[in-house]
Amino acid sequence: MIEVDVHRLAYGGDAIARLEDGRAVFVAGACPGDRVALRVTEEHERYLKADVVQILTPSPSRVVPFCPYFGSCGGCSWQHIDAMTQADAKRSFVVDALSRIGRVHDAEARVMPTVVSTRALGYRNKIELVVDPAADRIRLGYHRAGSADVIPVESCPLLPLKRSKAPKALGGALRYLAGETDLGITRVGIRVATNTRDVEIALWTTPGPFPRAAAAKMLAQAVPATSIVRVLTKGPTKERRIAGVEVLGGKGFWRERLAGRPLSLSAPSFFQVNTPGAEDLIRLVLSALEPDGSDRILDLYAGAGTFTLPLAERAGEVVAVEAAGSAVRDLRRNLEDNSTWADVIGGDAAREIAELGHFDLAVVDPPRSGLDERVIESLAKVRPRAIAYVSCDPSTLARDTERLQRAGFALTAATPVDLFPQTYHVETVARFERV
Repeated sequence: MIEVDVHRLAYGGDAIARLEDGRAVFVAGACPGDRVALRVTEEHERYLKADVVQILTPSPSRVVPFCPYFGSCGGCSWQHIDAMTQADAKRSFVVDALSRIGRVHDAEARVMPTVVSTRALGYRNKIELVVDPAADRIRLGYHRAGSADVIPVESCPLLPLKRSKAPKALGGALRYLAGETDLGITRVGIRVATNTRDVEIALWTTPGPFPRAAAAKMLAQAVPATSIVRVLTKGPTKERRIAGVEVLGGKGFWRERLAGRPLSLSAPSFFQVNTPGAEDLIRLVLSALEPDGSDRILDLYAGAGTFTLPLAERAGEVVAVEAAGSAVRDLRRNLEDNSTWADVIGGDAAREIAELGHFDLAVVDPPRSGLDERVIESLAKVRPRAIAYVSCDPSTLARDTERLQRAGFALTAATPVDLFPQTYHVETVARFERV
């Protein structure tokens, strides 16, 4: 065994120690400030990977994990670390990525302190449970850390307390419903609103016969829901090609209040899983752009309207571009429900910008892969005076920062937001200014 002192956290969830020969050791389950005995699981020329065998001296930042599945489930790898240590680490991830990849020489000065989540538990408005393909009967759970194996779960403390045991109730109802029949269910989504009483159950299935009426009745008995839907998908699971959505019970959509505005979403549409965190993002975007009431604003990857709605109240004109058909329909409904207007364009961001003319301001909220180079080229041509970039990955934000700087935009500030407590994930709102 090897004894080491643990110094810091790594993006990806592990902690980092150093051997006497200078090599880094990535340690699963450790906390900065720990002294631990390790078992090496992988050895490479410049680094090793290891598991903790014994905590010799626990860190002052170490806390007791709150979930019985901690260490098995791959969802929350930082439950043993206190909130401020998590927040500091997330800021360091953004600083490091901007320095190394983005070539921002003064990144330390430009990255603000992390906005800490108001909730450490019960913060998620949505979870997705996978169906174990190896089980004889339907069994719901999460993937084991670093594996395709499924850990069956009966509760999830990341859901609001009243619905934290929904996985057990839904699993039992689906097993009874299916009997020995394969219903083609691959995953089950649960959405629980923070600011309304809405609860939606979404069954992701392959197309085919399905006991719709029986499913609606049984699931409603298991978990009181305002909406029960079936999302039909084709192709590989990761692609999630939507073939249709069937309303099994209730109103067929989920409603939340976001920064005081009603927001309706269909099951396939993206929405931030932390509602108070999403309100932090709105505040930061508005602060970054400072629209004056006459500005023409471009909202790329607009989704169902998280930024479109508040911007439309403060701008001369907002043009929202979104590729997903379900989100486009939701966005149009949300604008109508809020008596607000914006020009909604369904299409690919890179293709659409070139035809839209000049913009004074822009907000971009791309997927984890970041911005297509063609989008950055188009942003340079429409010449907004400021861009608010909402990122869920420090590395792609840093890569795009370097590209935006070459295109004539300077990074003025970046604020990490702890949208996902107990995990290494971090959201960031970055402000760029045309130079």
